[in-house]
Amino acid sequence: MDFILAAKVWHYWIGVLLVGVTVLALIGVGLGYLVKVSSQKYPRR
Repeated sequence: MDFILAAKVWHYWIGVLLVGVTVLALIGVGLGYLVKVSSQKYPRR
């Protein structure tokens, strides 16, 4: 029975980790997009 409990806890932490990585990836893609778009609109002199 302890093995089943450990499996549930293990899956829970993998889910938390995947959600965190996904959120960080989305933020990175959004920031990268904004940097590219603003650099086209306001080029460096």
